[in-house]
Amino acid sequence: MDFDAVLLPARRARMLEQKRWYQRTINDALDACVAQHPDKRALTTLRVETGERQQFTYREMARMADRMAVGLSRLGVVAGDVVACQLPNWWQFTLTYLACSRIGAVLNPLMHIFRERELSFMLGHGEAKVFIVPRVFRGHDYEAMATALQPKLPLLRHIVVIDGQGDNSFDALLTTPEWENEPDAQTILTRSRPSPDDVTQLLYTSGTTGEPKGVQHTANTLLANIIPYAERLHLGEDDVVLMASPMAHQTGFMYGLMMPIVLQASAVLQDIWEPHQAIALIREQGVTFTMASTPFLTDLSKQVAADEGGGGIPSLRIFLSAGAPIPGPLVEQARAALGAKIISAWGMTENGAVTTTLPEDDDQRAAQTDGRPLPGVEIKVIDTDGSTLPVGEEGKLMLRSSSNFGGYLKRPHLNATDADDWFDTGDLARVDEHGYIRITGRSKDVIIRGGENIPVVEIESLLYRHPDVLHAAIVAYPDERLGERACAVVALRAGATLTLAELRQFLENHQVALQYIPEKLHLLPQLPATPSGKIQKFKLREIVGNLSQ
Repeated sequence: MDFDAVLLPARRARMLEQKRWYQRTINDALDACVAQHPDKRALTTLRVETGERQQFTYREMARMADRMAVGLSRLGVVAGDVVACQLPNWWQFTLTYLACSRIGAVLNPLMHIFRERELSFMLGHGEAKVFIVPRVFRGHDYEAMATALQPKLPLLRHIVVIDGQGDNSFDALLTTPEWENEPDAQTILTRSRPSPDDVTQLLYTSGTTGEPKGVQHTANTLLANIIPYAERLHLGEDDVVLMASPMAHQTGFMYGLMMPIVLQASAVLQDIWEPHQAIALIREQGVTFTMASTPFLTDLSKQVAADEGGGGIPSLRIFLSAGAPIPGPLVEQARAALGAKIISAWGMTENGAVTTTLPEDDDQRAAQTDGRPLPGVEIKVIDTDGSTLPVGEEGKLMLRSSSNFGGYLKRPHLNATDADDWFDTGDLARVDEHGYIRITGRSKDVIIRGGENIPVVEIESLLYRHPDVLHAAIVAYPDERLGERACAVVALRAGATLTLAELRQFLENHQVALQYIPEKLHLLPQLPATPSGKIQKFKLREIVGNLSQ
């Protein structure tokens, strides 16, 4: 594969001069772990459906990575080839990335919810040579799906199946033969190790806009985010990181797979979100940090509060929530139930976390803002003419970051990065006098009603305070007179009911301006969302648009 990470060369000298690129790879980090903490517990994984557990020390993990790397080379994988995997948070995911990195291959993680339509595009566009899947997960036959897709993908040479029964099984090809002891193993493991500037990850955007794009990252861009992120949150080698968010999403990949190795810490992986199991793992493994979207925080807080005796979770210091603004009441409830500091953050596949609140901040910061930029990140809010706006005014959010991606694979015309390295996030935001931002919506989500911009995020936050509302979003529908009006799309809690009149009264009671109150209400059993929990407003606009016709 010829990667076109065209955004990186122009800023390389500046990043090195500013010491924002660390010139290290995950190989260097793993080798350091083995040298300094060979027998430390590196990875613990739980399969919720079967109860199966697996543990690795750093010595064991490095040996398995070497074994699998040689196994991949036996399948014809060479430096620059793409290895795709559609795996839950299993140990095989972590080890596949480490194995790819040993030989300079590029990992393309794919969400386990993807089916034929998404996979045929991504596997073809990414030119995957190997595709690793579970035989069955949550009742779906991945082996059959992958096998049916293969004839349509001429570059896809091998399907490798975890728990497979035939010649294509993961164990038979990659983990049972002691490939690391073969005569040519050391040559294979040393001849093609990637540089920090080589593409190491290809990750497709989750699709809030309906058009997936292949995001290219190198070790330099990934570590330029992970290291300042960990430093801000005071994370180190004594921490234990729980990751229940999918590692095929940037949250799980960067902070559940890579960060623990970079820190020489310990990782705990949970493949299916189940709050009872999460609580048990946190207590048993002494988990100190986790990161997930707001629904995870809600579930965990409610479960801990409901558990007999309560008492919080003493080891858990930080729960970082990203993906959507955290409703104010949830911060208070979670803080009381868990005893952990609740951190708010905002980021993108293209950059990793961009802003976070600080552990030293007042709790309300997490409810009122999306944090301030990490070291190595600059932000500005601009108007339609490109002029920087004053504090407190809403406009387009631009960022310039050491962790900015290398570009979209085969689509450089979509890179949205100017000659000065400013990246158009596609989001609207405002910045306060302390440098904290508040994401106020996507630029495509703006609702202009009779020339007046509706503050979508603020109204959505109020809707989440309604006792019967589980999830809510506001989208536009066309109006001949005013141009656009607002429709609230809501998923209710079990057994609840809600009328438009009741919704309007609720917002009026909160002193919302009448022109900001939604003029339609549409109820759905659940709102369409990405795997990370972001509501897909482009789908809601389609639904509401069809209702308006």
